[in-house]
Amino acid sequence: MALVAVRLLLVAVLSAGAIVLVVGPAAADGSAVPQLRRDGRWMVDQFGRVVLVHGLNLVWKHKPYVPPPTAQGFTDKDAEWLYDHGFNGARLGTLWTGVTPDRPGVEDPSYLDRWQPVVNALAERRIWMQFDFHQDMWHEKYGGEGAPDWATHRPEPFARSAIASAPFPMGYWMPELSTVYDNFWANKNGVLDQFARAWAITANRYKDQPYSMGYDLMNEPWAGIEGMTCLIDGCPDTYRNELQPAFEKALRAVRTVDPNNIVWFEPQQFAGGQRLDTFFTPVDGEQNLGFSWHNYCPDVFAESQGLPAGNMQGCRSFSTDRNQHALDQGRRMNATTLMSEWGATDNTTAIGIDADVADRHLMGWMHWAYKKWGDPTTADGDQGLFVDDSDLQSTKKDKLRRLVRTYPQATAGIPKRLRFDTNTGDFTYTYEPGNADAPTEIFVSPLHYKHGPAITVDGGTVTNGLTDNRIQITASGNKPVTVTIKDHS
Repeated sequence: MALVAVRLLLVAVLSAGAIVLVVGPAAADGSAVPQLRRDGRWMVDQFGRVVLVHGLNLVWKHKPYVPPPTAQGFTDKDAEWLYDHGFNGARLGTLWTGVTPDRPGVEDPSYLDRWQPVVNALAERRIWMQFDFHQDMWHEKYGGEGAPDWATHRPEPFARSAIASAPFPMGYWMPELSTVYDNFWANKNGVLDQFARAWAITANRYKDQPYSMGYDLMNEPWAGIEGMTCLIDGCPDTYRNELQPAFEKALRAVRTVDPNNIVWFEPQQFAGGQRLDTFFTPVDGEQNLGFSWHNYCPDVFAESQGLPAGNMQGCRSFSTDRNQHALDQGRRMNATTLMSEWGATDNTTAIGIDADVADRHLMGWMHWAYKKWGDPTTADGDQGLFVDDSDLQSTKKDKLRRLVRTYPQATAGIPKRLRFDTNTGDFTYTYEPGNADAPTEIFVSPLHYKHGPAITVDGGTVTNGLTDNRIQITASGNKPVTVTIKDHS
């Protein structure tokens, strides 16, 4: 078994902030569009490498539902910042109300046109994108966002009086809003049909988009009137009679224009913050499903509401349970898995726990959120990675140190074990080599190696120098490859 020790110091120009964009190897057939597909529990790229996503949510919840091209919003400098810090994923809040704002089934093409500079900037930096019909509490009139005006029909008898609303997330529990969701699941007024048509429009736009990782059909769907009972048994009937049929309708609409990209199902809203089962089942003939799940420890939520919190270390058990459950649900529905929301806090202990547990389960993630952006529907105002959204130098340093991690972005084989210590920078990763048409690529954190990274590879070789905080590994044979990185002391 070959043992190659390579000691590399961070290049001075990189620490000075110079940007040298690494261009990935050409596709094996010279034509494959870089998009992710499901292969068992994994997502794989156009070379057959297993991709592990460490990304951030980009959701602008105010009109016009797309971040402005300003320092406060999103520009090329933001995309460079994401790339430089190793974030290779973004969940983009392409809202239903933006796609078909005025009439059912009638697209406003200018909306996705306004998103395109963001999409292009991310794709140019090899950042995978999940397109998300984000919604919270349905519509602004209920204190939320997501659905168009024309899709918001006030039900009887509630329409006879003023709307009874409550702040997020308690607004979900108002009888009128719960009825709105039940009417949607029942396709009253054809609103569910039009939701599916809006997804066909969106998928048609992005079907050939480089660095797409597919479509997240609905953020945190609310079960409706029976929602509170989901806290007891997880609402299996809601999945059987409402969520699964609705999502399959939207899936079929997507497949009329896009047969290939991953389509992601999300569980009912409480599943993100309680130890509850979820009940999605396979879809006949469908090979590219995803389970998009959220992870919000109840102790962190209690802290955000000013309530007495329990032992934050209890979040480790909670996060472990949720990761294991997600993998199990993925197996049961024949889907890949992604922790597409977590965090929404400045509590660095909680962030460190969730990121460590995700590593141990080889789980990809999208942290909430990149910038705060005046989020009107959040349980915790302490979010975003910056003190000032318009100043990329105003990072929350302790928080960033938990999120910027040494990790394998693409693996030419099957991942087996991943560990990273945010205190010391110690990193160990083992994988079994496979038949991918490109080398393994590992991002090396620029925040954790004061004296530069010392890199040891057992079972393979480093085939390039440290470039843009990334190294490439090629296996020496068929035996497992183990990569170890420590501070060069």
